[in-house]
Amino acid sequence: MEAKKGNLSINSDNIFPIIKKWLYSDHDIFIRELISNGCDAITKLQKLSMIGEAELGDDPLQVRVYVNPTEKTIRFVDNGIGMSAEEINKYINEIAFSGAVDFMEKYKDKANDDQIIGHFGLGFYSAFMVADRVTIESKSYTDAPAVAWESEQGISYEMEDSDKKTRGTEITLYLNEDSYEFSNEYRVREIIEKYCSFMPVEIYLEDETKEPSVHEMTIDEDKVTENDEIIEYIQDEKKDDASEAKDEDDKADGDIIDAEEPKDSAEDTAEEKAEPKRRVKVKRTEVPTAINDTTPLYAKHPNECSEEEYKEFYRKVFNDYREPLFWIHLNMDYPFNLKGILYFPKINMEYETIEGKIKLYNNRVFVADNIKEVIPEYLLLLKGTIDCPDLPLNVSRSALQNDGFVKKISDYISKKVADKLSGMCKTDRENYEKYWDDIAPFIKFGCIKDEKFAEKMNEHILYKNLDGKYLLLNDALEENKEKNAGKIFYVTDEKAQGQYIKMYRDAGTDAVILDTTIDAPFISFMENKNKDVKFIRIDSDLEDSFKETPDDEDFKKDAEAIAETFKKALNNDKLEVKVEKLKDASIAAMMTMSEEGRRMQEMMKMYQMYGMNDNMFGDLPMTLIVNAAHPLITYIKDNPDADNVKTYCEQVYDLAELSHGMLSPERMTKFIARSNEIMMMGK
Repeated sequence: MEAKKGNLSINSDNIFPIIKKWLYSDHDIFIRELISNGCDAITKLQKLSMIGEAELGDDPLQVRVYVNPTEKTIRFVDNGIGMSAEEINKYINEIAFSGAVDFMEKYKDKANDDQIIGHFGLGFYSAFMVADRVTIESKSYTDAPAVAWESEQGISYEMEDSDKKTRGTEITLYLNEDSYEFSNEYRVREIIEKYCSFMPVEIYLEDETKEPSVHEMTIDEDKVTENDEIIEYIQDEKKDDASEAKDEDDKADGDIIDAEEPKDSAEDTAEEKAEPKRRVKVKRTEVPTAINDTTPLYAKHPNECSEEEYKEFYRKVFNDYREPLFWIHLNMDYPFNLKGILYFPKINMEYETIEGKIKLYNNRVFVADNIKEVIPEYLLLLKGTIDCPDLPLNVSRSALQNDGFVKKISDYISKKVADKLSGMCKTDRENYEKYWDDIAPFIKFGCIKDEKFAEKMNEHILYKNLDGKYLLLNDALEENKEKNAGKIFYVTDEKAQGQYIKMYRDAGTDAVILDTTIDAPFISFMENKNKDVKFIRIDSDLEDSFKETPDDEDFKKDAEAIAETFKKALNNDKLEVKVEKLKDASIAAMMTMSEEGRRMQEMMKMYQMYGMNDNMFGDLPMTLIVNAAHPLITYIKDNPDADNVKTYCEQVYDLAELSHGMLSPERMTKFIARSNEIMMMGK
């Protein structure tokens, strides 16, 4: 073939600035694209071989990447199907055929839009993001002559015959000054491990400037490999006659021999008689090993995978050495192809944010982490890998096209997770309860975000009661059916609400523990889904079951007097004071807030979190419940004008608020000083 020169078919002055600055948001993606092309070339060769149209040859099929920090180059070599001059002209020079013109016309003014359509096959041109000069040498699997192609800046090209003898393609990038990092072996290894960990063809990486490492070692002769140079053979020295005679003398001198020591077994005797393995000293040249795993666990059928393999895959992919709780293996061929493994990790709720990582692959090529169009938002809390070759990606593979098909994938993943969880609740309740505290945030968040998920999980949500027993919703309602039908009492802080918990226990009333961030919106959600159910925090309005109910007029007068005494002592006419006669006489007073008021308080905190004005709600009402059955309250009732009554009222009020953690630093200081003063009163 005569040397051929030309310009690339379309207005290159327009397309290459787009490719360089916009087509791929991350410049390192060119490595993924060029390795993917090499893997595709090998896969095509394998398919042709299966139908008898090509021969694979003796060399192992692989993609090799060579970096040269001295020359500032990176080279990609595969022994796949190769290209002829005609194919290079068609796939490289003409870029995307006539479709390229439409591409330019449609997207030339959208330099900040990342939603371009991905069927133009422009992956090769990502090389020009990092290289000023790119060369290709390729030899087709056919009898076509080998060809060499070269382009400066991706604008013009030269093409001529090559003397390449072996089948496949070699692409060399002469890196520009801003991209020298991609000639560093460790940087390139990091990128390959990120994007190409599971590609189906072995990938090797070498630094051309480094000499292979050579180590001397002594091994058994049968362990010698083709990379070993034998230095010498090592013979086991036999005992000479003198040493054997010395052994006999030692025995004669009375060395103690264990009479109980068993004689050699027949197997040991046979082993002694067998020819001993010969040892050799060798020089072993270190050879590169494949970076990727060509048979990832998620690509296998679940029946082929052991528990230890699942755990090892989790450790390797996520560098997390805490064992996952359990996992779901996704394996679907119809109506779309999807494989993957989702892990439920163990979370330390006190110290960690709930943030997982779902790695999304397209035909074993890494696309992105946590794409919410494919993975339901609530499942982004998990860790896992999902590979879907049918994903409609844009040309940069970093975002999805809008497609109803993507919603079907998301729905399928959600359904499989719900099926796994509900099935575990029915058939493996013991483990389900064991995992519940860790998986509850996933499930509750999923119910709030996804109506279909909620329908499947509504009857499989557990509630842990004060005794640590796990109950389903109907079980929790049954516990309080006699005295508080339709009500579920709950605790958010077992320490702070200890006083109320004691009251509930003494009254034989059960409560459940809802102490995570997601529980506040979750209980509102559950009330909407179950109209006959009401969740009430145990420090909300006091239930009748905790109170005596005196009807006499004297008690009403006393109650009014006590309330007025407290308001006067606290200098707060707006304070709502209720005087009750509690069954538990050890409690002097407590603060309550209605369930509606408390939820409004939670909403205010959310407004504050997002920097919004929370004053629109005004001050939320708290009620001071004073126990007329307590001796101190009786004293205050009988001695309203005593000098120490003001001090006692302030102390009772602060103690009640302290159980809610509501004392300001200034009030806490006064409370401590007043406590000391009260202790001195008896002296």
